Amino acid sequence: MDLSLFFAGTAGSVPTPRRGLPALLLRAGGDRILFDCGEGTQQQLLRSVGLPELDAIFLTHFHLDHWLGIVGMLKTFDLRARERTLDVYGPPGLRGLFHTLKPLIGRTFYPLNVHELEPHADVRFDGYSIASFPVKHGAGAYGYAFVEDDRPGRFDVETARSLGVTEGPDFGRLQRGETVDGVRPEQVVGPTRHGRRIVYSGDTAPVQTIEVYAHQAEVLVHEATFLEDERARARETGHSTARQAAQAAADADVKLLALMHLSTRYFPRDVRDEARAVFANTVVPRDFEAIEVPFPERGEPHLVKPEPEA
Repeated sequence: MDLSLFFAGTAGSVPTPRRGLPALLLRAGGDRILFDCGEGTQQQLLRSVGLPELDAIFLTHFHLDHWLGIVGMLKTFDLRARERTLDVYGPPGLRGLFHTLKPLIGRTFYPLNVHELEPHADVRFDGYSIASFPVKHGAGAYGYAFVEDDRPGRFDVETARSLGVTEGPDFGRLQRGETVDGVRPEQVVGPTRHGRRIVYSGDTAPVQTIEVYAHQAEVLVHEATFLEDERARARETGHSTARQAAQAAADADVKLLALMHLSTRYFPRDVRDEARAVFANTVVPRDFEAIEVPFPERGEPHLVKPEPEA
């Protein structure tokens, strides 16, 4: 399954000419899942990869910069004659928000389902799940973890042949855990390979649940609203400094840290440099950049810049 993250908006509470409000598009196989939907998200997507037929939207919390773009997007889907069901997930209070928005959204001619998640809930998809977990940003804020199902171990074709197994259906039987002509599966199938994991913090002050859910994750996408010179302000407002985000990545032993929710008060390179002093494998994506997350045997997660316009 191809797996990547597309950064549609990486700013904090205030957009800039180069950074939109928070929106992160997960591309998992043929699925398209949006985390947060700040003002202007559909325009950001239309300017870059196009507005996909989203399978689901997950909101982290109800501050305006994380959901205000959803109204226009839902209406656009209606005008495009969408027929597929759209599921929207979020913390308790999501149904109340949609009740308030009902006069603006009106009736949709496609099924629109609103789901309030409990802390530590799992939403199942084909081949993976998305888990909610509480973070520290006022009442009812969540982060989310993409957790891919484990994969069977690698099948050793040469060893199977040397043990006299005939190529064809018998190979499949071994891979399904059956013994074939005295050859046991563990003789030709390697250990189970853990699925990939991606964690999105949403807005949060440092909190241990991120370390737990992001343990040995391929990618941790963490907010970095402040630098250490404003650590007290970060604590007061329920945000993190770049250094604190990097410490979370180090403690969780992740492969790659991506910082977003950037304040206009800092240059991105300053955010990056503060984090890299603690966790070297840190990137600060710009809008319309992506992170590819290959299977571990095929390489490390890495930042991909958009192709320059002709």
